[in-house]
Amino acid sequence: MTAHIPVTSAESPLGAQATTAAPVGDPLPFSDPAHLAAHQWLVEETYLLDRQELERWLARMTEDIHYFMPIRVTTSLGTGYDTARRMAHFDEDLYSLERRVARLRTGHAWTEDPPSRLRHHLSNVRTFATDVPGEILVESAVLLFRSRGDVNEPSLLSAGRSDVLRDVGGAWRLARRHITVDESVLRTQNLAVFL
Repeated sequence: MTAHIPVTSAESPLGAQATTAAPVGDPLPFSDPAHLAAHQWLVEETYLLDRQELERWLARMTEDIHYFMPIRVTTSLGTGYDTARRMAHFDEDLYSLERRVARLRTGHAWTEDPPSRLRHHLSNVRTFATDVPGEILVESAVLLFRSRGDVNEPSLLSAGRSDVLRDVGGAWRLARRHITVDESVLRTQNLAVFL
């Protein structure tokens, strides 16, 4: 029995079109060109998110992206689940991600005006070949430090991510992101940021 219960896009109505790529074999060696490219892709992404260059971030998505962060629940070991069914902090496709970003640019998104000061810390990157040609699966850990305003305490958000990167015309694009937060109660003012 394991405490790790994988998240799947099948748990979401918006995930029906998502890639079903699954890892094949052991993680790729750190010296493997696919691992190096995936790691660099993730590092570049963190800089875009920290600088809130969200239009450039969106340009790195596929048309069928599924961006999914289900709500964690605390259950006993044998239950077979640790997320709330059909409930998520994020359950997005490309259209809804674009709408979120557009809203932040209206000048009326008070949750991010003034904007948060962000730092995404990335670690524990592992890359796997998948059963879908042209797609790789990348696991990582992310720790988000977020500070906003002058009086509120900064917040930390820790999560594991399972991403599928797809080769689109020689460039990697994010085709699926499953985010598993490490707390069932998030200690942040809002989720007007991306992981």
